[in-house]
Order: sequence, then C-alpha cells, then structure tokens
Amino acid sequence: MGSANSMSCFADESFDTVLSNATLEHDRNFWRTLAEIRRVTRPGGLVVIGVPAFVEGVLDHAVRRWFRRVPLVRRRWRSVVDTSTLTYRVHNFPGDYYRFSTQAVAEVLLEGMMDVEVEVLLAPPRAIGSGRKPMAPLAEPRGSRV
Repeated sequence: MGSANSMSCFADESFDTVLSNATLEHDRNFWRTLAEIRRVTRPGGLVVIGVPAFVEGVLDHAVRRWFRRVPLVRRRWRSVVDTSTLTYRVHNFPGDYYRFSTQAVAEVLLEGMMDVEVEVLLAPPRAIGSGRKPMAPLAEPRGSRV
C-alpha cells in the first residue's frame, strides 16, 4: 500500500498528466500530496483535481421549497437558506476531513499552476480544477554571467 504523500517511486517530472479525483478530502496531509503532484508533473503538464465543494447558493431545490413553507424559517433564516450549500455527505473511508471552496481549488490546490480553470459540477457540488505546470525557466547560456 502506498501513499500519495510520498511518491518516491516516481522520478521528478515523470508525467504529462496527473489526475486526483475524490481523494484529497480523505488525505489528512493533502498539502504533501500536492507537493508530490507538482514534483512528478512535467513542465507544461496538465494537473486536474476534483474535490467536494462548498459553493454558495447551491442548496437543493427541494430543500429550498421546504424551507420557504415554514414561516419561522422563511422570516429568520431566508438569507441563510438562500446562501447555503449542499455538500457530499461524510463518507468516512478511511477518513473524511475536508471540503474545498472554488477559491481554495484555484489558489491553494492549484497554486503555482498557469491557465487555471475551476468548474462546479453535479449536486451535491464537486469542484473540478485544472492547470498547467509552468515551463521551466530557460537555462542561462554559458559564459553569459556578468
């Protein structure tokens, strides 16, 4: 059994595409996995990450309809209901630690990537983000140091 927190069996810049779907929410140390993803992806390579998402205003239509029928909820909690989100239920195997906003997908999970795009799909919502690892900086020509 391996761990994505340490993928030492793979050399640096081994893959043109790396896909992580529905795993980071189960990874207590997901930032280690992200570091390994960056390490094993070739410059210009594609990274795609899918995670359960918190997305404002995506509460299920049936739930909204029920809340609107209850007068107390309608008066006091309308703004809460209208800006709430469903999320995938806790599925504790081997643990279920995190949910991510679209901002977190773009700015944390895909940090340092270029051409980053994030879409929200399904209900309950999943955030699917993609980005390309930047090309390595050009090597300085020999003898050009000042």
